[in-house]
Amino acid sequence: MSKLNKQHLRLLEAVLFATDAPLPEKALANRLPEDADLKALLSALKSHYAERGVHLDKAGKAWAFRTAPDLGQQLSMAPEVKRKLGRATVETLAIIAYHQPVTRAEIEDIRGVGVSKGTLDVLLEAGWIRPRGRRKTPGRPMTWGVTDGFLDHFGLESAGDLPGVADLKAAGLLDSRAAIDIHREYADAAEPEEAEEETSDLLDDPLDPGGG
Repeated sequence: MSKLNKQHLRLLEAVLFATDAPLPEKALANRLPEDADLKALLSALKSHYAERGVHLDKAGKAWAFRTAPDLGQQLSMAPEVKRKLGRATVETLAIIAYHQPVTRAEIEDIRGVGVSKGTLDVLLEAGWIRPRGRRKTPGRPMTWGVTDGFLDHFGLESAGDLPGVADLKAAGLLDSRAAIDIHREYADAAEPEEAEEETSDLLDDPLDPGGG
């Protein structure tokens, strides 16, 4: 590798270390010289850190240094208090992740209950969903999808890395009964609780694989 390219690599490394949030490839390219080969540099940096205490991870089209997965449990860090996500919010987020781009009406149809504006606001504030443009149908409804921040939080390179239906059922995270039966139960027994969750969004966070 030439001296100039080594300098590009050092600059990219410094930029990535200077931020705690994943940086999109476009933002990285803007901070490098015009003749820098960003893809080759990222690949070289990723390989360099593959066996070290931190890894260079990709989330969508964004990149960030993250602690090596096998070392996470050994680090002693003060717990960060975050707002908990209620069941309604978690269900909405899961539907968006698996069905994106999806409209609010489609989310409501899948869940079998309405989606409050507050639920989408919580996910927007968390930086986990974003508008994906308007559907070319009557009314031009807005569609939604997950962000690179969502992928980074759950250690995913792309939405295609989400666990499949069979995996979720095997882990006991997905009810194997027909959706219509589940929705009927919601309507008969859980509707008052559902309405409360739509406004509070302060329950447990079952989506967090690390329990925090």
